Amino acid sequence: MGLLSYLRNKFKKEEKVVETKEPLAEIKEEQIKEETIKPVEEEASTLKEEVKTEQIKEVKSVETEVKKETEVKIAAEVKQEDSSNVVKQVYLEKPGVYKESDKDVYVRGLRKSNKGFMAKLRRLTSIFYKVDEEYFQDLEEILIEADVGVDLSLSLVDKAKKQAKIDRIEDPKEINDLLIDMMFEDYRASGVNKEDLELQFAKEGPTVLLVVGVNGVGKTTTIAKLAKRYIDRKKKVLLVAGDTFRAGASEQLEEWSRRLGCDIVKGNYGVDPSSLCYEGLNKAKSENYDLVIVDTAGRLQNKSNLMAELGKMSRVMKKIIPDAPHETFLIIDANTGQNGVEQAKVFKEVTPLSGIVITKMDGTSKGGIILAIRNQIGVPVRYIGLGEKFSDLKVFDLDSYLYGLLIGEEDEK
Repeated sequence: MGLLSYLRNKFKKEEKVVETKEPLAEIKEEQIKEETIKPVEEEASTLKEEVKTEQIKEVKSVETEVKKETEVKIAAEVKQEDSSNVVKQVYLEKPGVYKESDKDVYVRGLRKSNKGFMAKLRRLTSIFYKVDEEYFQDLEEILIEADVGVDLSLSLVDKAKKQAKIDRIEDPKEINDLLIDMMFEDYRASGVNKEDLELQFAKEGPTVLLVVGVNGVGKTTTIAKLAKRYIDRKKKVLLVAGDTFRAGASEQLEEWSRRLGCDIVKGNYGVDPSSLCYEGLNKAKSENYDLVIVDTAGRLQNKSNLMAELGKMSRVMKKIIPDAPHETFLIIDANTGQNGVEQAKVFKEVTPLSGIVITKMDGTSKGGIILAIRNQIGVPVRYIGLGEKFSDLKVFDLDSYLYGLLIGEEDEK
């Protein structure tokens, strides 16, 4: 069974999950399907305290129009903003609310990458009726443009070329399928379980997570999303604002701590971040925190200074908690492509990395960076950011990633 067939079979019978606690700001109008609108008329009577009578009438009128089509967007049916808000309020508060599955989030987040990568492969099959040297050259260019990396791209095409000769394959579509299988067999063979990619908590005492990365990659936002993930899992979380050299960094993290309802240790601009680590870990140990997330400065201009700073922070941490930091995550912006891979190489030289978090995958049409990181860095991708919502930060799942990148919305049509 080929990779594409395997993925289609795996996700074919996946059922949509139902949940009633989605935050209002995270619900998009296009998610509201006909089946969620139908019960509005029956359920509206139970919402007398929240919904005004005149608003319920508008929802009923919307319901009548919605039934005329299989699936419609609320924005196209509801002309007045107030009635749209009522629909979303009922949609949130009553049972039967549709929540995206992980696969659906991957499909949405990788939409640009799917259209960019797979569209080019399909275009090759329409141009070439038989494989030749020019075909394989075009194939190399597609992989390189998708941020798979030059070395890996050349290696993959060379393997595909040799296998095609052995199997006497001349159909471009068959070559494409063969290439796709080869692209991911090494990654799959690594045997990393999704459960192992989740943040690993210490058996006793606080778990310390050190977060590194250059400025502008979404480091602070990712810290907030990770904090929210574990706060929702009933963990007591403490943030340490260790980026004391970027103006506004501590204030930004402090604002996130306020919104999330978790504590933070911060200092003035330019203060030694190691002193904040000392204060933060002492607080975490004495007050029984489950997780400490430490932000760091994103300066990469001087490798020796960065190494000295991170080394000092780690030594100070170990005085309080001998095994700290238990995890060190590097944040990489997917839009930086091969520059992100080069950043990872530098940080790996500077400090031990236990995982990589890829952010802003929804903003790039080049989804191959994950393969390049695996091939060139050898550090597992632990989390992937597929959108702006808290719930768009997912533990990396190879099958869902492959489905979103290679199949995407093709099977949804």
